[in-house]
Amino acid sequence: MNTQFSCVGCGKCCSDHHVPLTLTEARAWAADGGQVIVLVEAFLGNGLGLPVAQRDHAQRRSCRVFSGSAEAYVAITFAAYNVGPCRNLDEESRCRIYERRPLVCRIYPMEINPHIPLNPLAKDCPPHSWEQGPQLILGGELVDPELAELIARSRQADRDDIQAKEAICALLGIRTTALKGDGFTAYLPDINALATAIDQVCAAAPQTASQPWRFHLSGDDIASQVLAAGAQVVSTAGLDYAFISLRAA
Repeated sequence: MNTQFSCVGCGKCCSDHHVPLTLTEARAWAADGGQVIVLVEAFLGNGLGLPVAQRDHAQRRSCRVFSGSAEAYVAITFAAYNVGPCRNLDEESRCRIYERRPLVCRIYPMEINPHIPLNPLAKDCPPHSWEQGPQLILGGELVDPELAELIARSRQADRDDIQAKEAICALLGIRTTALKGDGFTAYLPDINALATAIDQVCAAAPQTASQPWRFHLSGDDIASQVLAAGAQVVSTAGLDYAFISLRAA
């Protein structure tokens, strides 16, 4: 597959997208007055919720926790919460923080998940973005070594940050997760509380997870499987989070 690409500065990728952040970026985003959304998913130690093809990637970016009598692995994403245009866009849809923009913004339009292939039709960029500019992918391989390094850095940060993110969630009382593939639980914590929790965790030695997690599921059928594995399941949604279902209607 060969793909060329040139950003035309339309700003569409900077609107209505929750941009994944490293822990350092999340702290800087909070300091700038931005809102951070916390997205949580997990799979069980018996493999429930873990696609075989994604095993290595999912395990590397997950933290071992417990739910009821079951072992689970939770993945936590901190993301810039953008409803409408990003708060850092100026009147001409140019980025005010371009030189210190998040890694994922630098990587776009490439994917950070190795199991998601680049699909121009799934991107917000207008068609002529893909009809001009340098080669992005040639013979199925990414051309730019600096871009490849940025993607590797983003994936490594996911792995390096996960223990700290789990500890931050404990301080914030975030303890309900979705099952991977079934959905996400989404939290919008008070930004000052989040910043304080990040500072507190980053100043201390890493702690082993001790507070149990529970699962919010999309239906009774999947809930019965999670319960059978010994995990704890909530029967009603909490007021502090939203459940985003990935199950087809």
